[in-house]
Amino acid sequence: MNEVFDMHTRLSAALHDRAEAWRFVADFAAYWQQPLRPGDGWSVAEVEAAERRLGLVLPAALREAYLLLGRRTDLISNHDTLLGPDELHVVDGALVYRVENQGAATWGVLLEDLDHDDPGTVMRSDLADKSQERWEAWESSLTVACIDMVMSEAVLFGAGFTDFLEGDAEEAGLVGRFRELPTVGRDVRWFADADVLIRELDGFCLNVRAQTEKALDQLRNSVPGDWLEG
Repeated sequence: MNEVFDMHTRLSAALHDRAEAWRFVADFAAYWQQPLRPGDGWSVAEVEAAERRLGLVLPAALREAYLLLGRRTDLISNHDTLLGPDELHVVDGALVYRVENQGAATWGVLLEDLDHDDPGTVMRSDLADKSQERWEAWESSLTVACIDMVMSEAVLFGAGFTDFLEGDAEEAGLVGRFRELPTVGRDVRWFADADVLIRELDGFCLNVRAQTEKALDQLRNSVPGDWLEG
């Protein structure tokens, strides 16, 4: 994409419409990573094989995600991992579809919600006392969870113009300087302009992706701190 990608307007629409969400994901990938291409997703036959193995039908939104971008590791499995259809499994009444990179958490959909096209998701922390583990409500829908996944994996992708800084948006002077995006993701704030995408995680750290080395250097120079790569 050569034209500027209006993150704010497009994300606002994507959070409320599933078809618009997949258009957002495709255009986001083209602008911040590489365009989606045929073969970036799993085949219908592979998804249906998983359904037969599990004895259930995947929600439409999860099926659509697999078909669209299920093999694009830079968007789905650079840090945490979207499980392949052949890796899907059930744990205590939920279909597990994503795992944290060190196994500290898993994300799923309750089996009782699988008949919804775009059900909410749940999260389960890995605890020393397994008897205390519970599924907790997470994102409002699978498409919202997928948008957060794609955006988060992009700023965490090792290749390209990315960096990391401890601190929050206020300390870094981002508020008012960059446009804050609509809320997507738990404990996360997003900021962007045409050249820089920034994720603030739980008031603890900033993950940054830039379009160019110049844009990244300008951000580093304007925000003092111990940048990981700078």
